[in-house]
Amino acid sequence: MPPIGVKLLIQDRHVMMDNGIVQVTLSNPDGIVTGIRFNGIDNLLEIRNEEINRGYWDLVWSSATTGTTGIFDVIKGTSFTVIMESEEQVELSFTRAWDPSQEGKLVPLNIDKRFIMLRGSSGFYSYAIYEHLREWPAFQLGETRIAFKLRKDKFHYMAMADNRQRNMPLPDDRLPSRGQALAFPEAVLLVNPVEPELKGEVDDKYQYSCDNKDNKVHGWICTEPPVGFWQITPSNEFRSGGPFKQNLTSHVGPTTLAMFLSAHYSGEDLVPKFAAGEQWKKVFGPVFMYVNSAYEGDDPLSLWEDAKSQMMMEVQCWPYSFPASEDFPKSHQRGSVSGRLLIRDRYISDDYISAQSAYVGLAPQGDVGSWQRECKNYQFWTTADENGYFLIDGIRTGDYNLNATVPGFIGDYQYDVVLTITSGCEVEMGDLVYEPPRNGPTLWEIGIPDRSAAEFYVPDPNPKYINKLFVNHPDRFRQYGLWERYSELYPDKDLVYTVGVSDYSEDWFFAQVNRKKDDNKYQGTTWQIKFNLDTVDQSGPYKLRLAIASATLSELQVRVNDPKAYPPLFSSGVIGRDNSIARHGIHGLYWLFNVDIPSSRIIEGDNIIYLTQPRSTSPFQGIMYDYIRLEGPPSPSSERET
Repeated sequence: MPPIGVKLLIQDRHVMMDNGIVQVTLSNPDGIVTGIRFNGIDNLLEIRNEEINRGYWDLVWSSATTGTTGIFDVIKGTSFTVIMESEEQVELSFTRAWDPSQEGKLVPLNIDKRFIMLRGSSGFYSYAIYEHLREWPAFQLGETRIAFKLRKDKFHYMAMADNRQRNMPLPDDRLPSRGQALAFPEAVLLVNPVEPELKGEVDDKYQYSCDNKDNKVHGWICTEPPVGFWQITPSNEFRSGGPFKQNLTSHVGPTTLAMFLSAHYSGEDLVPKFAAGEQWKKVFGPVFMYVNSAYEGDDPLSLWEDAKSQMMMEVQCWPYSFPASEDFPKSHQRGSVSGRLLIRDRYISDDYISAQSAYVGLAPQGDVGSWQRECKNYQFWTTADENGYFLIDGIRTGDYNLNATVPGFIGDYQYDVVLTITSGCEVEMGDLVYEPPRNGPTLWEIGIPDRSAAEFYVPDPNPKYINKLFVNHPDRFRQYGLWERYSELYPDKDLVYTVGVSDYSEDWFFAQVNRKKDDNKYQGTTWQIKFNLDTVDQSGPYKLRLAIASATLSELQVRVNDPKAYPPLFSSGVIGRDNSIARHGIHGLYWLFNVDIPSSRIIEGDNIIYLTQPRSTSPFQGIMYDYIRLEGPPSPSSERET
C-alpha cells in the first residue's frame, strides 16, 4: 500500500502534522516542537520539561560589537501560517517580526521558522529565514541553532561516528550531588553516577564536537523499544567558517543540536557583526530530523547504520526541491563550477603534482584564507579526487572567490578572478595551479601540513580524568586535562627537539602550553629545535615556515642561537581565541607565519631555534603547531618562488 497522505490538525494552542509514520506537535503560534510521537512512544521529547524546553530554535545576540556572549533567546513565533497543505506535503511558518519598540529587548531580525512533513517520510524538516533591514540597528549574532531534548528515561546510547558512540551518563549525573565541576564548567567528573560503571569518568559536551565536513548525522538510540532519533545536515552551505569549523553535535541531556552559527573553536572571529542599516538575509537549513525503528530482538545499533544510509540519501537530494520559500533556490536556479587543481613546487617535482583530496570551495569575496573567518553568507565546498578534479554544484547565485587548501601543502590557494554564478550556469575552470609558499629547498620539517596537530605526541590522560571511549582511540586528544600533562613530563626544563634524532609523533608535545608552578601560577615556555648544518649558504636569507593549527591568547616569539635576544627575530603579537586546548579540539583557526632568518644568524655546525610562548595567565593559553619547515636560500638553478 502507498503511504498515507499528510494530515494537518490545527488547534487553539497547538498544531500537529501527521503522515501515519510520525506525528509532530508544535505550539501555536510559538513554533516550539512540543511532541514527537513515533513507534508507539507517545513523545520522544522530554515530557518532564516545560513545552518551551523540548524542541526549539534559539540564538545568542548582543547590541555590542565585541565579545562572544549575549542574550539567550528561545525564538517564539508570534504569527502562524499554513504555507502548504496537501497529502504530499505540509509546510508551516511561525514568524516573529521586529519593530523599533523592541530595540534592546529582541534581536533586530525578522525570523521565519519553517517546518515540513512529507508523505512517506520518517521524520520532518526545519529551516529558517533571518532578515535584517536597512533601517534597523547594529547587533551581533553569537550563536544560532536547533536543539532537541529527548527523554532521559529512554535515550541512553549516543552515536555520531562509527568510532564515537557509547552509552552516555544521565543528566542527573552532572548535578552537584553526583558530579564535580572541573576547570571548565562544561566538564564534570562523575563521582556518584546512577550507573556505577561510569564512576570516575569525565563528561564534557566538547568531547563530541566535530568538523563541519564530517558533521552530517548524529543522534540517540532507545533500546526498548529500539528507536533512533537523528539530526541530519545534508549541506554545509549555510554553516559558517568552511569545512574545518568545529561545532557541537549531541551530548548528555540527552540533547541533539543542529548548529548553524557559533564561536566555538574560533572565538570572536566567527561572530557576525551587522552594522546599523546593513541589509542581510540568510536561510539556515533545511535540516532533517529523522526517526527510525527496528524489530524487537534486532541489534539496536542497526539504527545507526540506517541513519547513515538515510543521511546519504538526503545529501544526494540536496538542494531539496520541496521548500516553498523563494529564498531557498531550487537546483535549476543554481550553478556549478568544475576544474582541476594542480600543485607546482619545483623543489619537490619538476612536474605538476595533482592536488589529491584538496578541499575546494566557493566563499564570499575576501583576502586569501578569509573563508575560515567568513560567517555571514554561504559557502560551497567539495573534495577533489586523486587527480585533483573537482565539481562544486548547487551554488547559489552571487559573486565568489574560489579557494582551496591541499593536504600536504601549506597555505591557501585563491583564484585571482571573482566568479559570478548565475542560474543554471556551468563554469569550467580548466587547470588551476597552486604554488604553495616556497623560497628554497627543505632543510628539515616537523609534522604534516594538514591544519591539525593530531600527528604529534598526545599523552595518556590522568587516570583520574578519563573518558573510556577515547582510550586507544584515534581521537585520544579529546581526553580531559591533557594540558596538565606537559608540566608532569617537563617539570623543570622545556621540550627540546633534535632534527634527525627526535620523532615528532613521540617527542613533540601536541600543544605548547604553560607550565604549572607550585603556587598554582603558570609560566610561559620556550621550546628548542636543534639542527646541524655542514655549511651556511650566504646567498640569501633562510626561511622558517610556521603553520599554526590553533592559538589561544598566545604570542609566538622566534629567536635563533640566542635565547635572550631582544627584540626577538619574530613575534606574532597576541593571536587566537579559539580555546581548542580546553575544549579537546586538535585545531582551531589556521595561521601561517613566514620568518626570514638572515644567514648571518646561522652558523656552521649546531644551531638552535627557540620558540617562546610567554603569555601565562591561564593554563589554556597556548599554541598547537600544524607544521614547521626550514628552507635554505633559493637554489641558483631554480627560479625564485614566493
